[in-house]
Amino acid sequence: MIRLILADDEELIRGALVTLLNLEPDIDVVASAGNGDDAVALARKHQPDVCILDLEMPPTDGIYAAEQIIRSVPTRVILVTRHARPGVLRRALANRVSGFVPKSTPADKLARVIRDVAAGRRYVDPDIAASALAGESCPLTSRELDVLRESRKSANIQTIAKSLQLAPGTVRNYVSSAMTKLDAGTRQEAAAAAWDQGWI
Repeated sequence: MIRLILADDEELIRGALVTLLNLEPDIDVVASAGNGDDAVALARKHQPDVCILDLEMPPTDGIYAAEQIIRSVPTRVILVTRHARPGVLRRALANRVSGFVPKSTPADKLARVIRDVAAGRRYVDPDIAASALAGESCPLTSRELDVLRESRKSANIQTIAKSLQLAPGTVRNYVSSAMTKLDAGTRQEAAAAAWDQGWI
């Protein structure tokens, strides 16, 4: 029996998936969550074989939740998404995510993917893989990405500096460098460009 945790902030989709997957004879949905933080807590509590996470969950995205889960629980993670931005797959694979599928995947195919991932294999939807290969490589450093990620949450340099434990001047330097690399006129434009590419 494959023990599964499912997390999606859309209650209707989450409930439908739980019901459909529980009809499979070898899959048991042991818990479900409406956000990434709860998914991490449930994974630590239940120690499932596989976690299915929505990529676009508040308060943080599914990749962040996947990273936290994989770091603390011997499990495998599948991400589902409506819109796979080019750099997202690269970020997911770098964080040891085992599966990546669109939300349009039929339940019976998703069950097959779950079985493959539980058996130690990886699955990436071909269209998502093609999109990722066509996307440009990220020119930003990890710290520049951190600053732009925080910029999407706050308009205040002081708040970003405090969150990242950096000096405000250092944050401004990272912002300036990222804006130059992305040919952006403002910090918000740079953050939006990085988000559009799936780098943050």
